[in-house]
Amino acid sequence: MSDPIKNRYEFVILFDVENGNPNGDPDAGNMPRVDPETGYGLATDVCLKRKVRNYVETVKEDETGYRIYIKDGVPLNRSDAEAFAHWNIDEKAVKDAKKKDADLDGKVRDFMCQNFFDIRTFGAVMTTFMKNNLNCGQIRGPVQLGFARSIDPIVPQEITITRVAITTEADAEKKGTEMGRKYIVPYALYRCEGYVSANLARKVTGFSEKDLELLWQAILNMFEHDHSAARGKMAVRQLIIFKHDSELGCAPAWKLFDTVTVARKEGVISPRCYQDYTVSVDEAALPAGVTCTRMG
Repeated sequence: MSDPIKNRYEFVILFDVENGNPNGDPDAGNMPRVDPETGYGLATDVCLKRKVRNYVETVKEDETGYRIYIKDGVPLNRSDAEAFAHWNIDEKAVKDAKKKDADLDGKVRDFMCQNFFDIRTFGAVMTTFMKNNLNCGQIRGPVQLGFARSIDPIVPQEITITRVAITTEADAEKKGTEMGRKYIVPYALYRCEGYVSANLARKVTGFSEKDLELLWQAILNMFEHDHSAARGKMAVRQLIIFKHDSELGCAPAWKLFDTVTVARKEGVISPRCYQDYTVSVDEAALPAGVTCTRMG
C-alpha cells in the first residue's frame, strides 16, 4: 500500500434532495428524519457512509485492497476469518495462537486495514466473535462524519398513491386497486461536516493519498449510482475541503467550518432549488497554514 497521508483535513459536504426521502426514520414509519424541536431535517453519518461504501464497491469491484467490510449479505465473521486464515491459523485454534504470538492481534488488524477500504477509512468494531473467538479488535478510522442537517426547517409531506398490485387473492376478488403512502421532502439543502486525521492514518490504518482521492471521488458521486423513486432527486452540490500543512493541523476545526456560510438569497421564502442559496467561503479568515479547495 502507499504511504499514509501527511496532512490533516476538514471538509463540508452540501447535498440536496428534491421530492424524495433522503434518510427515513424507522422509529417514525420511515418518515424523513427531523429534529422535533427545530424542524430541521437530519441525515445520519451511517446513511452517508453507506453511500460511500456502495460507490467504492461499484467502481472497484472487490479489487485487492479496496474490498468493503460492511456490506449486504456478507456476515462480518466471514471476513474476520480471512485474517486468521492468511496467517494459517484455524478458527478453533485462535485462542491458543494468540497466547503463542503476542503480535498476532496487530498482524490481524493490519491485514484487515490493508484489504478493506472502509476499515482503512472509517475504522470498524471487529469484536463480534462468538464460539470461534474471531476477534480482530477495534480500529479507530481517520475519516469521521457528523450528522447532516438541513439549512432550513423542512416540512415532510405524506403522499397518497394508488397501486394496481393487489396483495392477496382474497383482496383481488373485492377490489382492483390499493392505496399506499410515501413520504417526501419537496426540497432541502443539507450540510454535513467531516474530518480526516493524518495522525490516525499514520499510526493505525495506513489511509493513503490514493485512498483520499478515492474518498473525495466517492463523496462527490455518492448519489449518482444510488437513485431510487423513494429518494427522489439527490445530488452533492459542493465539497469544500480545508487542508492543513501539517499532520496535527494549524487551527481548530470549528474555525474553518465557521468560514463556510450558506444563506437564502434575498426575497426567497421557500427554497425549491440549489440556486435559491448562496454559498460562500471567507478565505481571508483562514488561519495560516490552511488552504481551501471547492469541488463540485
